[in-house]
Formats: sequence, C-alpha cells, structure tokens
Amino acid sequence: MSNSNHYHQALDASGLECPLPLLKTKLALKALAVDETLWVTATDAGSWRDIRKYIEMTNNELVDASDVDGCYQFWIKKGA
Repeated sequence: MSNSNHYHQALDASGLECPLPLLKTKLALKALAVDETLWVTATDAGSWRDIRKYIEMTNNELVDASDVDGCYQFWIKKGA
C-alpha cells in the first residue's frame, strides 16, 4: 500500500480502551475534507478489529494498516 507516510491529521489514541479509539476516529474523520487522510495510532487490541470493520461499512478507504508489537496504526482516506 502506498502513501502511508502522507496524512493530513494525526490521532493518537494510545492508552485509550474500547470504544474510545473508534469513537475518536469517527470524530476526527468528520472534521476532515473528502480525500484527506487520517493517521490513527492505538494500543487497544479491539481497535485492530473495530476500526477496520467500521471502514468497511463506510465510504472511507483504509489506505494502510500495521500492527507492530501491539501498536496499531491506520491510514484512513475520507470518502464522499
């Protein structure tokens, strides 16, 4: 996947427990313009499943995602 280093806004949800990483991701995406990218970092294991599932159910695009030793990162492009 490309452009994983390019983003318009960063959200650090590290240390937050479910459902806060997902809720904060939703709020951050609402504030972005279409085609802008949000970079999310989280440490809650549930966020790996929840954020990916949420993206599947919306017009947003998961550009990239990584899980490195329990640090979950997501690059999400806002859809129309």
